[in-house]
Amino acid sequence: MSSPLIDLVQKQYLRPQTPEFRVGDTVDVHCRIAEGEKERIQIFNGVVIARGGCGIDESFTVRRIVNNEGVERKLLVHSPNVVNVKVKRCGKVRRAKLFYLRDRVGKARKLRELRTHQKKTTQPELAAAPA
Repeated sequence: MSSPLIDLVQKQYLRPQTPEFRVGDTVDVHCRIAEGEKERIQIFNGVVIARGGCGIDESFTVRRIVNNEGVERKLLVHSPNVVNVKVKRCGKVRRAKLFYLRDRVGKARKLRELRTHQKKTTQPELAAAPA
């Protein structure tokens, strides 16, 4: 439980629009990296295996495989170093934390894709036009 005074101070640091993603999604996280005086944006892509916290402390963990080694990054949702989070695929999962993926190798590491059906729009002018 936080006090109203803490909420007031933290409110100015919260992002106005948080990115929409869930556990199991494959995402591209655009991270701002400072190298000396220069700044650049590096993309870290992987599967979101955990989300936690609330408010300014909300975080998520992204996991990927590089050179047959698992690499995980824990990032804050409201961090100024996280520029953007783009969802590439939506995964169909039944758990809140996907730590079991750490033990998987090869094809067993893949998650099923969540397919969403979109309504097909028909144009009334073309449907009602005489032949």
